[in-house]
Formats: sequence, C-alpha cells, structure tokens
Amino acid sequence: MPLIEYGHIDYGENKVQEALEKWSKIKEQNKNIKLHLIGRLQTNKVKIAIKLFDYIHSLDSKKLADKISNLEIKLNLKTKLFIQVNIGDEQQKSGISRDKVEDFYIYCKSLNLNIIGLMCIPPYNEDSSKYFQDMVELNNKLNLEELSMGMSSDYLNALRNNSTFIRIGSSIFGERS
Repeated sequence: MPLIEYGHIDYGENKVQEALEKWSKIKEQNKNIKLHLIGRLQTNKVKIAIKLFDYIHSLDSKKLADKISNLEIKLNLKTKLFIQVNIGDEQQKSGISRDKVEDFYIYCKSLNLNIIGLMCIPPYNEDSSKYFQDMVELNNKLNLEELSMGMSSDYLNALRNNSTFIRIGSSIFGERS
C-alpha cells in the first residue's frame, strides 16, 4: 500500500471481518501500523476486534463494555477506547445519549477499560459546530484528552473544535459504491 511506504501509520476500518482479511498480514509485517475500528462493533466480533485493532471508536453499550473487559482480562490486552456519543439524539444512530455519558464513563472505568476519549457523528444535514462544541464540553468534564469527530464533509469544523482524530477516508480513497 503506497501510504504505508510514505510512513502513514493510522488507518480506519468500518467492519471487523473486512479489516481482518485486509490488515492481518500487513500488521504482522509492519508493527507500527495502528488500526482503528470506526464502525459499529457487535459483541460476537469483540474477540477478533481487540486482537486486531489498536483503537475502537464505537463503544456504545454496557454489554459491549462487559465483553471487552472480560476478553481483555482473559487475553491480557488493553485497547484504546472511545465512547460513542449520540450527540444529535438520533434514533437511527448508535451511541450513548449525552445525558448518560458521565454514568457510562464511570461504569467503563469500574471495568478498568482504557477510555481515552469520546466519539460522535453529528446529524448529517446540520451545522456540526454546535455538536462539536458540546462534545468538547463533555470531554473536558470527564477530563479526557482525545476527541474522535469529523469526517470528510466537516473535518475542518472538527479541527477547529479540538478534534484529535478525524475520519477522512472518502476524501483520500473515494466513496465506496
């Protein structure tokens, strides 16, 4: 992959199975590669995910937190995790509602999970600034350092609001058909 040859080390994937097929051998050959799961994680894929991914940006339920915690203990692994926040309170999206984030964070910390930040995908047809500002406040309240927000359409807005991880794959690789 040409980007690896140029020294790029962070890559995101939406699906566990696809990432397993695409990245297993590459990660074996290049230990510097950092793989990020940016799509939804199903509990039946956690064992594969925590072995393959360095970061999971979509922690969104107690059931998932329990599963990750149990497998991390069993496999002696530690994954960097983002709590996915449903910042726009959209029914069709996953994530913890904004008013439950603090309680969920405390729960995750009680499981000794390595929560490094929050992640959100704001409503598509709205100005993302307001939502990104809300995320900054939530992140600061929890004293977290990382923020995963912003995609190809709104990454500049995200950067202006202190995002530390942006997802711009479609701008680099093009839209999937």
